[in-house]
Amino acid sequence: MKKKLRDFIFQELVFVADTEKFSDDDDLLEAGLDSMGIMRLIMFIEDEYGITLPDTEIEPDNVQSFNTLEQWILRHKKA
Repeated sequence: MKKKLRDFIFQELVFVADTEKFSDDDDLLEAGLDSMGIMRLIMFIEDEYGITLPDTEIEPDNVQSFNTLEQWILRHKKA
């Protein structure tokens, strides 16, 4: 799951010079993930995993890192 997220984010939304050094806990918002990027990311996740992420849960805590994204997705995959 994280590989797909990393590939999409680094190819489409955020430029990071050395993606190998960007850890799963590093801050995506500080790296340049903006509100338009978050919306594109949510559409990608919903299409890729067949889930709906509620608008009320679109907040920095859920999109701040690859680890927080994964936890958010997993919570909704189980539902």
